[in-house]
Amino acid sequence: MTDWRLAVDIGGTFTDLVLLDGASGRVVVAKTLTTPSAPLDGVRTGVTQLLAAAGVQAGEITAPIVHATTLITNALIEGKTGRAGLVTTRGFGDTLLIRDEHRYDMYDLQIEFPAPPIPRELTFEIDERTGADGRVITEPSTTALEALAADLSAADVESVALCFLNSYVNHANETAVAEYLRDELGVPVCLSAEISPQIREYPRMVTTACNAATMPVIGPYLDELQKWLSAEGFGGSVLMMLSNGGVVSAEDAARGPIRLVESGPAAGALAGSWFAKRLDVDPLLCFDMGGTTAKACLIEHGEPELTNSFEVARAYRFKKGSGFPVSVPSVDLVEIGAGGGSLARVDQFGLLKVGPESAGAEPGPASYGRGGTVPTVTDADVLLGLLDPDAFLGGDMPLDASLAEAAMQGVADELGLALIDTAAGVHEVVNQNMAAAARMHGVEMGIDLRGIPLIAFGGAGPVHACGVAELLEADTVVFPVNASVLSAFGTLVSPVRIDLARSLPRPIDDVDLEARDHLLDELRDEGRRVLQAAGVPADKIVFRYGVDARYAGQGNEITIWVGEGDAWPASADEVIAAFAAEYRRIYGMEIPDVAVEAVTWRLSALATTSVVEPDASLADGDGAPVARSHRPMVFGRGHDAVDAPVYRRSDLGAGASFAGPAVVEERETTSVIRPGWTVEVSADGSLIASRTTTSRESA
Repeated sequence: MTDWRLAVDIGGTFTDLVLLDGASGRVVVAKTLTTPSAPLDGVRTGVTQLLAAAGVQAGEITAPIVHATTLITNALIEGKTGRAGLVTTRGFGDTLLIRDEHRYDMYDLQIEFPAPPIPRELTFEIDERTGADGRVITEPSTTALEALAADLSAADVESVALCFLNSYVNHANETAVAEYLRDELGVPVCLSAEISPQIREYPRMVTTACNAATMPVIGPYLDELQKWLSAEGFGGSVLMMLSNGGVVSAEDAARGPIRLVESGPAAGALAGSWFAKRLDVDPLLCFDMGGTTAKACLIEHGEPELTNSFEVARAYRFKKGSGFPVSVPSVDLVEIGAGGGSLARVDQFGLLKVGPESAGAEPGPASYGRGGTVPTVTDADVLLGLLDPDAFLGGDMPLDASLAEAAMQGVADELGLALIDTAAGVHEVVNQNMAAAARMHGVEMGIDLRGIPLIAFGGAGPVHACGVAELLEADTVVFPVNASVLSAFGTLVSPVRIDLARSLPRPIDDVDLEARDHLLDELRDEGRRVLQAAGVPADKIVFRYGVDARYAGQGNEITIWVGEGDAWPASADEVIAAFAAEYRRIYGMEIPDVAVEAVTWRLSALATTSVVEPDASLADGDGAPVARSHRPMVFGRGHDAVDAPVYRRSDLGAGASFAGPAVVEERETTSVIRPGWTVEVSADGSLIASRTTTSRESA
């Protein structure tokens, strides 16, 4: 009896697929180039290859198919969204342009922000008003609704966002306008009261606008995907990975695509969490480097940290405040433009720069032979001997070293350096970029990352992990089995989950309990609806409660979680005590004799998935591993090439050990073991690399 489960992760360069038999633990993986202009093409290619490799028929897959994607993130970053219209209260049409009036760099006279997800010419105002207390002051008239529908129709919009003043308190006007426009226009309409019913006008509006702008992107794709799966005979529904590490039905994902903005990276963090528990390593730093970006996420106590907002489409990647502050729960991670496809160039000061721009899948690195002419990190790794051009994707996609050399030579000539030193410089700079981003992530979380083990995954992560670990002063790197597609695997161990929130500002000791419980009833009903739509029985749903609180008079809140149950589980005194403890942990102090105010009430509805365990019955190693071959590799500028052994991962048994420099090749990735590191193969097949000397001693 088999229990096949399929996972798909669309990345910026590659689409990863995992097929796992829940009964036997057998795992089959595939990797294919992403097709950005028609993402379903890459998925179809990958699924077809995967089924053929596994010898499985589509009809044998009856469990839900779990899907992560970067489609939403890339659409917002590149501005390739749908033609959406925005409707707001009369007098508030410029909110997306005014933003919150915060200057992320107060001394930059040419400060730049990304263009609003919905332009001003597609922003419409309507006469309506709801007071801060929730009282409807002005209802939209029939005449106003008719005029609005005519304007939106003439503008030929593909979707509509509604964001009215104070609708988070009372959404009656938004709901009435939404029902009218859906009937008249026949296009998707989203309400801020459903997407982000929270205080602060600009974050609420930009979140709703981003959602509406991406509905025409994800909706048609999911429709095509489900039709193709049905035609092929797949028996399972589609579940989509959310930014918070949970999964929901495709229909709910299509209604709220902004919740998918960090879908792929969240899946990787969940996989890291799974391995942290399995290997009993705490804390653990996830290092996920793909073709387009690199991500770092800290796992503590077996779980990634969650944040209630995420900034997307930054004008400057390292400048907080230069993007769209979307109010969606997300795994707390740092993401930078540092991947295998990151472009290398010489800036106006004559310095070598790598990223954040990427060659992506089209045209890809120069060595792909698909028209790329600018050198990338992958090209550098080929020239250094770290990647075997003939073994890329198991030989199915051979690389052209001569094209990598020709592209890199231009940068070398500008720098006045030898070709191999330039390639080593590219490798070093991208490692420095990733280490710097990880350090910043640690600082923001109040954690010193020095000495924390890394788990390396993604197509390029295992190539660079030891170099990044040395910069972070870490002595251990874990290279898990199937590291290249670990994010796709992460979707198979993710819970079905939705995080909901609604603002109701009140002093904690003066909360209207009836109003609070009514609010929570609505959130619980929505949580049940979403989880049951994803196939979760009602009696398996767990509710977890939290609140964003602050001292009265403050402008920012911190989130505290107070327990689980079918009703609010904590008294006012318990909430105040929990807030004081968390405030002291973050800021090192409390503010006595100042009232605590609850601002936003939070509810997580979740249900754990059935346990899946890949087969970990790795045979014991029979003596010292035997290298398949040797090749010259360069591990730093000014260093001579080293004739290093090349091992095949499938040849390594449990308990086998060897010392660097060396590489371990598998079809989807290459694990590079730098000089000064030793490796032992664990019982589950993971490579555990330990640093035996400092980078200076090994150089």
